[in-house]
Amino acid sequence: MRYKLFGRSGLRVSELALGTMTFGEDWGWGASKEESHRIFDRFVEAGGNFVDIANNYTEGTAETFVGEFVAHERERFVVATKYTLSKNKDDPNAGGNHRKNMVQSVEASLRRMNTEYVDILWLHMWDGMTPVEEVLRAFDDLVRSGKVMYVGFSDTPAWVVSQAVAIAESRGWTRPVATQAPYSLADRSLERDVLPMAKALDLALTPWGMLEGGVLTGKYNADTGEARRYGDDPQSDRELKLATVLKDVADEIGRSPSQIAINWVRQQPWLIIPIVGARTEGQIKDNLGCLDFELTADQLHGLSEASPIQLGFPRSFLESDGVRGLIFGDTYNLIDPS
Repeated sequence: MRYKLFGRSGLRVSELALGTMTFGEDWGWGASKEESHRIFDRFVEAGGNFVDIANNYTEGTAETFVGEFVAHERERFVVATKYTLSKNKDDPNAGGNHRKNMVQSVEASLRRMNTEYVDILWLHMWDGMTPVEEVLRAFDDLVRSGKVMYVGFSDTPAWVVSQAVAIAESRGWTRPVATQAPYSLADRSLERDVLPMAKALDLALTPWGMLEGGVLTGKYNADTGEARRYGDDPQSDRELKLATVLKDVADEIGRSPSQIAINWVRQQPWLIIPIVGARTEGQIKDNLGCLDFELTADQLHGLSEASPIQLGFPRSFLESDGVRGLIFGDTYNLIDPS
C-alpha cells in the first residue's frame, strides 16, 4: 500500500480506504463481528490506515466495531465518519445538515467509538435546506474543539462544495479537503463537474459504489434471480454487458472482474482514494489484489470506450474543436496547460 496526501492537507492516507457499511448484521446482510475483524485485519496487514464509516451504518454497530478494532493503536488510524441521516423519522431535527444534528451526531459517534476525536467528519448528504455558512461554522467549531481534525462533503452538488470552499477560505474557517460520491465504469457522471471541481480546488475524491452493488463482478450474469442489494432498481442490460467486458479483461490477464473495476477507477487522472468494502475475508483479499497490478493504457481505453459518457453542456460545448477554435484560434494545441 502506498499513501496519498488527503487533498489540500498534510494528512497521509492509504491509497485505498476500507468501507465498513457491511460491519454488523443489523440490516440482515452484513458481516459478524468476527468476520468484520478479519476483514479489518487483512486491510491493515496490506498497509491500510484509512477507515470510512457513517453514524447510521448498521444502526451504529459499524462505529462500535471500528472503535474496538482501532483502540489498541488509535493514533495510527485515520477514522472518518459521517452525519446527516435521520435517526428518528418522527423528529424533523433528527436528520439534516444543521448544527444541532451535526453536534449531537458527533457526540454520539465519539461515544460509540470510545474515542476523543474523529480524523475526518463528512457531511453525508446535502439536505438542500441548511445554509452552507451554518455547516461551515459548525465544522470549524468542532475542529477548534479538537473533536474533529478535517472535514469534507459527501453526495453533495459540485456548486455547493465550491461555494463552501470559497466561503471557508474567505472567512478563515476550516476548509473542506475532500468530497465523496459514487463513481464506477458504469456511472461516470462525476466527470461532468465533480471531478474537474475537485482537481481545480485540490480536493481528494473518495469514490464509493465502484462495483455497482456487485453487478460489475459478473455475479448477476448467470441469471440466478438474486436481487441487487442496494436500491430498488434491477441491474440493467447495459450493466450486465459491462460486467461481461470486465470479465473478458480479467480472464485475459488472470485477475478478477472486481480488481479490474476498482483499478479502472483507481487509475483515472484525478486524486482518487477508492473505498473498498467486503462482507467476507475472501472478498477483501480479492479487492486488495488490485494493488498488485495496473491496467495498461490500451485496457483503460477499451474499458472507457465500452461505457462512454455524454459530458453535456458546458463541457461538451467548451471542449469542442469549433469553440476552441473561436477562443484560441489555431494555438490551442501549442499551449501547455498548468
